[in-house]
Amino acid sequence: MKPLILLLVLSFGAGTAFGANAARPNIIVILSDDVGYSDVGCFGGEIATPHLDRLAAGGLRFTQFYNTARCCPTRASLLTGLYPHQAGVGYMTDRAAYSATAMINEWYAGDLRPDTATIAEVLRGGGYRTYAVGKWHVTKDTEEGASQHNWPLQRGFDRYYGVILGASNYFTPAHLTRDNARIAFDRDAEYPVKDYYLTDAFSDHAVKYVQEHAQDQSGKPFFMYLAYTAAHWPLQARPKDIAKYRGNYDAGYTPIRAARLAKMKHLGLIDAATGMSPQFGNWDEVQRQDWEARGMEVYAAMIDNMDQGIGRLTQALKSTGQFENTLILYLQDNGACAETIGRNPGGGKTKAKGKAGPAGLPPMPGPAETYMGYGEAWANVSSTPFRMYKHYTHEGGIGTPLIAHWPQGIRRKGELEHQPGHLIDIMTTAVAVSGAPYPKERDGKRVQPMEGRSLVPAFAGRPIDREALFWEHEGNRALRIGDWKLVAKGTDTPWELFNLRTDRTELNNLAAAQPERVREMAAGWERWARRTHAVPWPWKPAYGGSAAAAKDSK
Repeated sequence: MKPLILLLVLSFGAGTAFGANAARPNIIVILSDDVGYSDVGCFGGEIATPHLDRLAAGGLRFTQFYNTARCCPTRASLLTGLYPHQAGVGYMTDRAAYSATAMINEWYAGDLRPDTATIAEVLRGGGYRTYAVGKWHVTKDTEEGASQHNWPLQRGFDRYYGVILGASNYFTPAHLTRDNARIAFDRDAEYPVKDYYLTDAFSDHAVKYVQEHAQDQSGKPFFMYLAYTAAHWPLQARPKDIAKYRGNYDAGYTPIRAARLAKMKHLGLIDAATGMSPQFGNWDEVQRQDWEARGMEVYAAMIDNMDQGIGRLTQALKSTGQFENTLILYLQDNGACAETIGRNPGGGKTKAKGKAGPAGLPPMPGPAETYMGYGEAWANVSSTPFRMYKHYTHEGGIGTPLIAHWPQGIRRKGELEHQPGHLIDIMTTAVAVSGAPYPKERDGKRVQPMEGRSLVPAFAGRPIDREALFWEHEGNRALRIGDWKLVAKGTDTPWELFNLRTDRTELNNLAAAQPERVREMAAGWERWARRTHAVPWPWKPAYGGSAAAAKDSK
């Protein structure tokens, strides 16, 4: 593979945000997988996340940050600073029939486009050392021997350890990769552990890269992209972590939702008048409550284990003297996952693996031989208090915590930031704080300009200059302008209109009362969708235009 040729033109100087003499910070972006908005402790959850909570207490929490509602579109958007269709990942990246049939053009091709630059490419061009750990999921070329043109080392990273695919067994991962080579988890001389667990392996490699950087590359700042698979299915966790949560969910869904809502209001994350979205699932009608509760116990254990690893990472930064000038950003790739994988004992696409449990139910989740998710009812809990889940553009599908921690660069400690933000802002922020030049060309192709806005003003309590934010995934679509949000579920459903200042849970649809606002916002969404190639889309029915959609909203 020939080295990438980057023709660099400076778009943000080092003096833009912090002065020409300021030492450039290390940057770590931590992305968790299929975790709901209210799961971690500092955003309302009962799951033990003391290390994330500590970062939040010493930094800034963005309460209205957004992702793209799905795994690989989020990763494409985060890495490139573009909307996912612009990056070539308008839908999914695998070659399965459901995904391949949606690859109708270059914008839905399921691969990072050559006219995009990743954060790693930009920062490495500015003198940074670059590391990636975890789930990649932005190319359809995943098998050994396939083209590696969109693998991490070919997209700007100096080192990589993780899985190129979108999901994996946590105890026996089959597609583990180091740099450009496929490796076996149980025959790895560089990481010889007897009780392998994927989340721990990711954390341990992140720690290793930090320590090696301090020893061998101390003259350079570094960028690290740590993309956990936790808590994506399959529900698999270490027994000692599951034991912490034994019995915590025996009372069912309702008490946990109520406790989370109360805690979120107490913390100031949401307005005191915020209502609760409708509940899915009736605990009294669950036939095997022990089996159902175990699913949430394992899910909590997976997040707990991830937080333990984040604690080891922050300790490594401290012990090597790099903590104070490291910008750490933590966020989640989509909302909670309501997919029914492994919960159908009858077979088919969602057939469970492992020895069947009592009454024909799938086996108890947790061990390596099981493969299932926790289902819609618990996803509804994880989304508290919002509507919908992963896949959808209502708040439960796209809302994510963002924790920003940087002792030398963010003086706001333990504060909340209620301005909206989006994944596309991560690239722009990295460019601003690093002073790295953003490329005009990559391998002879003109690079698309960044779509995001820098979060640096918000770090200092100033407003972010932004007109609007947009979404499309599987025909689910949305637009936010200020406090107003236009959103629709599915390709042929009418737009809904909400004022998020008073109705973040999207319970009071104002579309019929404000048809002119709906028409104007729908037209704005269509202009964006055509500019960024979200339409034409592969979904049925074909997109019929903003006028028709606005008319249906009456």
